[in-house]
Amino acid sequence: MKQKRFFLSEQEIPNKWYNIQVDMPNKPEPMLDPVTRKPVTVDDLSQIFCRECSKQELNFTDRWIEIPEEVQEMYKFYRSTPLVRAYGLEKALGTKSHIYFKNESVSPVGSHKLNSALAQAWYCKNEGITNVTTETGAGQWGTALSYAAQLFGMNAAVYQVKVSYEQKPYRRSMMQVFGAQVTPSPSMSTRAGKNILTNDPNNMGSLGTAISEAVELARMTPEKCKYTLGSTMSHVSLHQTVIGLEAEKQMEMAGEYPDEIIACFGGGSNFSGIAFPFMRHNFSGKTNTLFFAAEPTSCPKITRGIMAYDYGDVAGYTPLIKMYTLGHNFMPANIHAGGLRYHGAGSVVSQLAADGFMKGIDINQIEAFDAGTLFARTEGIVPAPESCHAIAATIQRAKHWDEAGESKVLLFNLTGHGLIDMASYDQYLQGNLVNYSISQQDIDNFTKDL
Repeated sequence: MKQKRFFLSEQEIPNKWYNIQVDMPNKPEPMLDPVTRKPVTVDDLSQIFCRECSKQELNFTDRWIEIPEEVQEMYKFYRSTPLVRAYGLEKALGTKSHIYFKNESVSPVGSHKLNSALAQAWYCKNEGITNVTTETGAGQWGTALSYAAQLFGMNAAVYQVKVSYEQKPYRRSMMQVFGAQVTPSPSMSTRAGKNILTNDPNNMGSLGTAISEAVELARMTPEKCKYTLGSTMSHVSLHQTVIGLEAEKQMEMAGEYPDEIIACFGGGSNFSGIAFPFMRHNFSGKTNTLFFAAEPTSCPKITRGIMAYDYGDVAGYTPLIKMYTLGHNFMPANIHAGGLRYHGAGSVVSQLAADGFMKGIDINQIEAFDAGTLFARTEGIVPAPESCHAIAATIQRAKHWDEAGESKVLLFNLTGHGLIDMASYDQYLQGNLVNYSISQQDIDNFTKDL
């Protein structure tokens, strides 16, 4: 059998991130101040985010951004992550295509989220910040930020979407083990949370709701506390490109180049991370790789949302972002892939989708768990529910090419393991999961004022 796993030496781990905003044929529309409707500045963003991340967000001139030396050293504790040829899955499918996956589940917190958490925490600490706050859905980002904050001696406050807080108690426990204060959102600790609960006492929350609460907390003492974000924004996508930059070198070691790249999609962090370094070659005409974002049928912003300026949160605290959105008041179904329940896509990925450089694939909940279970039985890794969507989409694409009588090289991002999501798998195995989809009437209602 040919080599199955491909690793890089420490010297080969990237020391720069790739900034796709420099090379995009069409730049994303500027973020707007919600009051003045003028493009936001670094000073504006620095009221919420640390200053260096604010600069990175609006950087359209530097293609390569140096990774701070201390962050590089911390990356070496778990990077490079392996590129794996999924021989077992290929055999089970009977496919002629070659399937590879980038295994980000081997990080200390079990997901790709640490790539940006370490960077954001380091920048905050370097600027004298003592407290960081954030939102989290399934808890992968909240766990990563809690761990990173602890490493740099900062306090972390995490607002976790209430439905995930209850569905995934061990995610909550991990954050608390790392020293974070974890609050189910919506809560009574912020004005935004109180308003939501006053209107709907049984509200189970959304990422947009949790963002409102986290941003409000950061704005109370901006000189000491900054908001950090695990997806959607350009600086987060920037930090995640270490994934794709490694994968480029590893695919070369494997002697192949991906015809298609697939990743699950919530706000866009892991999709951007694996896709952007490869996508730059499409811009120059050197390659013609296809890129697919796998999102749940219950939250299909890429495939069914509208391109419009919208808030990133429910309360309207964030800048207005031109993006594919289902409306900031959209309340997604209580699916177990909590990290994919965000109402919008980032401005960069939205522009790329509008320009035809990527496509969305909708995956229903049961199909996702079917795929994840097959992957576990053939590759020995129990994937997170979010990653199950990427696996399901990859299986779809492999079958598509088999039916066409062609063999392709497929690469997907395994964002994290599901060992803390076994309660979700238990519900699946007992036959208690159901599929959710959103009607066009609901989409129209949520987006009518945009």
